[in-house]
Amino acid sequence: MATGKLRNLLEGLKPAMTMVIVQIIFGGLNIMYKLARNDGMSMKILVAYRNISATAIMVPLALIFEGKSRPKLTWMIFLQGSLCGLFGGSLGQNLYAESLNLTSATFVAAMTNLVPAMTFVMAVFLRMERLAIGTIAGKAKVLGTIMSLGGAMILTFYKGVEIKLWSTNINLLHHGAAALQEPSTNQVLGSLLAVAGCVCIAVWLIVQTKMSMVYPSYSGTALMCVCASIQSVVYAMCTERDWSAWKLGWNIRLLTVVYSGVLASGLIVTLIAWVSRMRGPLFVSSFFPLMLVTVAILGSLLLHEQLHIGSIIAAVLIIVGLYIVLWGKGKEMKQTAQIHAAQSFREQDLRHIVIENSSNSECKPKASGIIGPIEPADLGPGLTISPTANIEIHLQCLQ
Repeated sequence: MATGKLRNLLEGLKPAMTMVIVQIIFGGLNIMYKLARNDGMSMKILVAYRNISATAIMVPLALIFEGKSRPKLTWMIFLQGSLCGLFGGSLGQNLYAESLNLTSATFVAAMTNLVPAMTFVMAVFLRMERLAIGTIAGKAKVLGTIMSLGGAMILTFYKGVEIKLWSTNINLLHHGAAALQEPSTNQVLGSLLAVAGCVCIAVWLIVQTKMSMVYPSYSGTALMCVCASIQSVVYAMCTERDWSAWKLGWNIRLLTVVYSGVLASGLIVTLIAWVSRMRGPLFVSSFFPLMLVTVAILGSLLLHEQLHIGSIIAAVLIIVGLYIVLWGKGKEMKQTAQIHAAQSFREQDLRHIVIENSSNSECKPKASGIIGPIEPADLGPGLTISPTANIEIHLQCLQ
């Protein structure tokens, strides 16, 4: 019994643990982008290579695991895959990369916490989520989202006293970092690009959820990567005319391409599609605040960035807000399951009357029939019956 409960508990935690891994990989992607940009790599070319490498990984996987079971590719699925490639691939990734170039990794990571709010609004508008502000679950989702956003803003704009938890002499941005400093006037443009990128991510989560309902994860991810590759390569070739910039060596550029393509675009998109099909887009987007914590830790360890009291306060708010959202979502799903179960029982609560014959050959053949739902008026005075019970009446011939 205890083993079964533990197995069920771990099974229920799979989506949450998967999304934690996803956000850790996303946090590492911010660091890799920062290092590649510090090496002078064009972000447009990086996005193009990222989608190409993701395609090279996902297409064979889709053919191996889903080649025989994959449903027919319809025009609607192709349209959904193209939209996923646009908003979750070429357009969304370019906006994200350019905003990272104009601002900072922490700022962009903080802006991505607008994704849960935007996804929630879009999901409510498309009737994929219920606002239900009058219920405890609805209030929890709203409150948790606000707390996570508040923690993200504190992490970005408030530092406080410096906290020395550990000391390292590692600073991967030491060489060439000064040459990449942008004027402060680019902060506004970077902020606008980050907001636009968040809108793209929210739209992608909505479309991804729709497509994952009718198309398997590996095949859907492969279709998205193919569309994103075509779009991003065309865009990069039109904007980057220096062909020497496309060259890759055994350096941080190649490592970033492989990391962003295989992990961030290939593996992560597949995992997000699976979790989105299981729990919905709001559940997926509610984990984005964890990327802030990952970026803060990795930045402190690898980029010689200092932690402050504001970072600790923000992390607490983000984690608490995240679990409030998950609690509200779980409570809502439980209530929905109970309502569906009750409706199913009511449809099956029919009264069966069966007339059977005895061994007497003079009796008429047996007959059976369904009269209809059991109503309280059908019962005699003082009699009660369970709403889910069936009545079976046996009549035998008298000899």
